Amino acid sequence: MGAYQYVAVDPGGKEHKGLIEGDTARQVRQQLRERQLLPLKVDEVASREKKSSGNSFSGRGKISALDLALITRQLATLVRSGMPLDEALQAVAEQSERPRLKGIMLGVRGRVIEGHPLVTGLSDFPQAFPEIYRATVAAGEQSGHLDAVLERLADYTESRQILRQKISHALIYPVILTVLSILIVVGLLTYVVPQIIDVFQNVGQDLPLPTKILIGISDFLTANGLWLLLALVALFFVMRFVLAKPGPQRRYHQFLLATPVVGRLVRGLNTARFTRTLSILAASGVPVLDALRIAGEVVGNVPMREAVDETAVKVREGAPIGKSLAASRMFPPMTIHLISSGEASGELEEMLERAANNQEREMDSLIATLLGFMEPALILAMGMIVLAIVLSILLPIFQINQLVN
Repeated sequence: MGAYQYVAVDPGGKEHKGLIEGDTARQVRQQLRERQLLPLKVDEVASREKKSSGNSFSGRGKISALDLALITRQLATLVRSGMPLDEALQAVAEQSERPRLKGIMLGVRGRVIEGHPLVTGLSDFPQAFPEIYRATVAAGEQSGHLDAVLERLADYTESRQILRQKISHALIYPVILTVLSILIVVGLLTYVVPQIIDVFQNVGQDLPLPTKILIGISDFLTANGLWLLLALVALFFVMRFVLAKPGPQRRYHQFLLATPVVGRLVRGLNTARFTRTLSILAASGVPVLDALRIAGEVVGNVPMREAVDETAVKVREGAPIGKSLAASRMFPPMTIHLISSGEASGELEEMLERAANNQEREMDSLIATLLGFMEPALILAMGMIVLAIVLSILLPIFQINQLVN
């Protein structure tokens, strides 16, 4: 049994869209006819998701972290209460207000009703459920502790969502301030300044150097502003295309790591993501080599991801995780010490979680410090630019006053 998305019309010609469960598309069409609906289109949700996952322009990529956290918490709560898995999936689907998410949950439920494990149903929707999610659920089903594993997954997805929200909310004010500052300066240079400068040029006096520079900038933006904007947009897409290639992307990520403040931020965020992911996988019973491979995929920085891959190779040969990670010199010493301590004491999962908490707290402090410095710096820079424009306009006025006196 699977979930099917349909488009049908009633005898009055009114179009109806929705989701329905059935064994085959033919059976679904028959169900629609029994409802006095003429089926126009019937597509299995799982098949549509697989087709769209291979098309980067389809707009049907991963579900949001917020939705994933929400359905995971709901499913964990229902399974923990003793509700059968198929009924829990049905309840989560009915609770969802998003048609696509509802279709995905019904598709997973259909596979469970057929007798397949939950991970098989999740595997039909790889764009919605990442590999770490599927691997953790598989380990929970094999160990017979699916409810506890779902609780850990819910905590994990919610913590990831909270971290994203902290970063995005912290950046809202600086981004708005920067955009407004640029718009104000461009507006002054392209609209206000030319009208004022025309008065001075008609007087015929020799203008001061700052005023001449301001006139030159204003004339350039007025004449070439549109071309400059198009060039910036083109540069953005060219850089995005170039950085998508492995070689340039690796060199760029290496440059970020070498940059004093940015490098610390990139290293810390990726370390927190890696240790948090490895912690949830290890605690759920995923084999350590598989856990390292999956945790390495969530690391966004290429040199750090390569360091994790090299660590997996050394661990396969019998080396400890902490010592192998330390050899790359990519991860903070505190994280290395905590991992080594966890391996020695047999409490690796707890130490990984402690390392993740430590890194997240450090990143929160660093981001707060940077934003605390950035906001007044932006205001000061904006004030200096506006002051320079005002002084460049006032200097000819002072000269005129001196001539009159």
